[in-house]
Amino acid sequence: MLFDYGGTLDSGARHWFYVLYEGFLNSGVTLSEEDFRPAYVYAERALAKHCYINTTDTFFTLLYKKVLLETEYLEHNKICTFQNSHPRTKVAEQVANFCNDFAREHVRSAIPLLMEFQKKYTLVMVSNFYGNLSAILQSFGVSDFFLTIIESAVVGVRKPSPDIFKLAVQAVNVRADECVVIGDSYTKDIMPANSIGCETVWFKGVEWESVERDETLPTHIISSLSELRQWY
Repeated sequence: MLFDYGGTLDSGARHWFYVLYEGFLNSGVTLSEEDFRPAYVYAERALAKHCYINTTDTFFTLLYKKVLLETEYLEHNKICTFQNSHPRTKVAEQVANFCNDFAREHVRSAIPLLMEFQKKYTLVMVSNFYGNLSAILQSFGVSDFFLTIIESAVVGVRKPSPDIFKLAVQAVNVRADECVVIGDSYTKDIMPANSIGCETVWFKGVEWESVERDETLPTHIISSLSELRQWY
């Protein structure tokens, strides 16, 4: 079983744009979704381009760095002004705490399922991430469930390339049609995994954008991870 991480294990198929946006509102920042969207994209691209994340960074640290970049964009483009009484660093800390707690709760809720499946299947993590996914999984207490982690920043291949899933299949020394990929992204998980012959389970939730999908492509569609027990 090849699991995606971000959006699948850590947010219940809710896109992280919406989780972070809720974190900003929770911290007292007045901001529209439309204004936050370019700030989110700016931070994502900056993290992908520059080596801001260390391999030992926890999820809180990653979030803190990401939110600092988002507040930098918001302030530079005069979308938000952060006063001395509520500086960018304070906002980043509050948003990071909110989102870290959100992710920890979702990951921990998946532990019984992972324990159950580990007894029957080989579990592999396949994720677009920043090089610190091992540290995050360890801090959340789930690293031991996975035989190996195929992480984009480490292997040099990113979803939606099918090659990252080929690496995962090779890591467990089985055929692609003997693997099932579980992920929340239709374009980054389901389509490429399906193209190499894997079974696919689309964890359908709140996506980045509203687009009509061919729901006959995934082998199964779920709205919660617990539904995997129906077939596996």
